[in-house]
Amino acid sequence: MSAPVPVLMYHAMGHRPARAAYGLSVSPDAFADQMALLADRGFTPLTTAQLAHAWRTAGALPPRPVLITFDDGYEGVHRHALPVLTKHGFASTVFVSTGWLRGAHEESGALDTMLDWDQVRELAAAGTEIGGHSHTHPQLDQLPDEQLWFETLRCKEIVAEELGTRPLSFAYPYGYSTRRVRRTVRAAGFTQALAVGNALARRRQGPYALERVTVRRTTGIDEFARVVEGRAIARTFARDRALTKGYALVRGGRRAGRALAGR
Repeated sequence: MSAPVPVLMYHAMGHRPARAAYGLSVSPDAFADQMALLADRGFTPLTTAQLAHAWRTAGALPPRPVLITFDDGYEGVHRHALPVLTKHGFASTVFVSTGWLRGAHEESGALDTMLDWDQVRELAAAGTEIGGHSHTHPQLDQLPDEQLWFETLRCKEIVAEELGTRPLSFAYPYGYSTRRVRRTVRAAGFTQALAVGNALARRRQGPYALERVTVRRTTGIDEFARVVEGRAIARTFARDRALTKGYALVRGGRRAGRALAGR
């Protein structure tokens, strides 16, 4: 049986992030300390594609695997995280919402300063996997089929156009997915996808529902150590998991109500 793997979920990074992104941001100093802890304890960061491929093919994993992932595509990932990752030789995955990035394809809705495409290319050149995170970051499970397909496929097409390489990994905005959403992500050509769940990733979850743990502004180094070591995760994220389950019922009801109204 494959051992569980901690998949860390980051968002914005900066000394003074925008208020809308603050709670899910981390300070550059905290991030540096967290990466130093991973190095000191012998963790081996992988990309999302590497982990999924190993589990799909029953391949061997390195000692103490961990994933470092970033959602949305904030500029601080290039400014603050990339130098630290490069220092340690750490792999990572950045999931970009293509309509939020600066420059070509840009639409409204971004919560803070985002990456531009030159910075995305620099991240990719440094070995960072670039994955998809939809085009405009909606709640995918609430969209009708046509819009869901557009958000998923358009994101993949833009990343492939800008980088010259088809993205293989996807992360669901807000962590929300249903069987219909997962089928659409697979049909669009992504070979694995990440949710949230605030639990360790396990092979039995399947390639389109791998779980992650959230790293926040308030995550202290002791809590971070417990999370990556897989200790007391259920207790640490008990409130998050209860809220997630409750809101899943609410979203399901909304979707069903719209479907009935459309008849």
